[in-house]
Amino acid sequence: MPLANSCPLVLTEDWQQGGFGLYIHWPFCEAKCPYCDFNSHVSRQIDQIAWRDGYLMELKRVAAETPNRILNAVFFGGGTPSLMEPEIVADIISEIRRLWPSANDLEITLEANPSSVEAGRFAAFRQAGISRVSMGIQALNDDDLRRLGRIHTAAEAMIAFDIARTEFDRVSFDLIYGRQDQTINAWETELKQALNMAIDHLSLYQLTIESGTAFGDRYARGKLRGLPDDDLGADMYELTQDICGEMGMPAYEVSNHARDAAQSRHNLIYWRYGDYIGIGPGAHGRLTVDGQKCATECFSNPKRWLDGVKVQQTEKPREALSIRDQANEFLLMGLRLKEGVSLTRYKNLLGEPLPSTKIDHLERIGMVQKKESQLIVTDQGFMVLNAIIEELLTD
Repeated sequence: MPLANSCPLVLTEDWQQGGFGLYIHWPFCEAKCPYCDFNSHVSRQIDQIAWRDGYLMELKRVAAETPNRILNAVFFGGGTPSLMEPEIVADIISEIRRLWPSANDLEITLEANPSSVEAGRFAAFRQAGISRVSMGIQALNDDDLRRLGRIHTAAEAMIAFDIARTEFDRVSFDLIYGRQDQTINAWETELKQALNMAIDHLSLYQLTIESGTAFGDRYARGKLRGLPDDDLGADMYELTQDICGEMGMPAYEVSNHARDAAQSRHNLIYWRYGDYIGIGPGAHGRLTVDGQKCATECFSNPKRWLDGVKVQQTEKPREALSIRDQANEFLLMGLRLKEGVSLTRYKNLLGEPLPSTKIDHLERIGMVQKKESQLIVTDQGFMVLNAIIEELLTD
């Protein structure tokens, strides 16, 4: 793929400090949720064999660029990849293992919705090689599930979760809070229920209204009522941190909580600024080839992508990332983690340190702290994380 010529090149293998992962995007869903801005499409007829063959061809193409790399994590995302036939998933995993050497603790995650159809496939997915499931439950009451456009009930979610925990040692699920007319007391009750269910990992997202979604259109017309104001949203966030910490599942990232050693290894590759290959319609990646880190992005239209597989034209032109781009992205991603970022790694990337005057100022007002060579955002700082990042990155 051609590289953009808009930035200077720099040879680096910094990615090795973050690891190497593979993301596979399945673009199809049974229904489009009104809050979702992911690249997902509703299609009643899907030639799964053609899609399997497309993924297998793409895997061979990118493997040729990354020979002998040790693969740390694989993530099947979407869309709703649990709508794939388990035999298709098995073929893809088999090819992945053939093409790359794998870490001994290779994590292979599949996103799933808690419908009875998908839950019925869980045993077959485990046999196919999936080691971890991430379930999109989103709410634990039927009224809010309907508002969110979900096609499962709370009872179905519980049944599906029970099936998942019998098949997999590692199961995560997502909840959305800050929903319409949700009180802080109602969220506290629901969160404690979720924590009592949870095995080792929870993703807890505050509802955001994205342009281009059904919710975004309704909000623009003044039709999306009952959303929390900023103060209530902040209170819900603080409550979430407190309760999760008390119940043994503290945050390790802004929206993700886990028991010890149960963090999502794939997502840690993103936040620790490793390399990851993105395969499938709309998939993004960060890939270092011959010492140059590039941003990659696949064409988002499913037919355009699948047709492009045959002529190895599934990606838009790659963007070579300058040293400044890489240092900024490293900071942007790493400060989301409770462990923070290495100031030494930042300096090695850019060739100069973060301005000490800015760090000192943020430390004086309680937004960050330095622990040896780590820069860590405080609990108070996470409430205004975007402002902290902007302060550090602004000349």
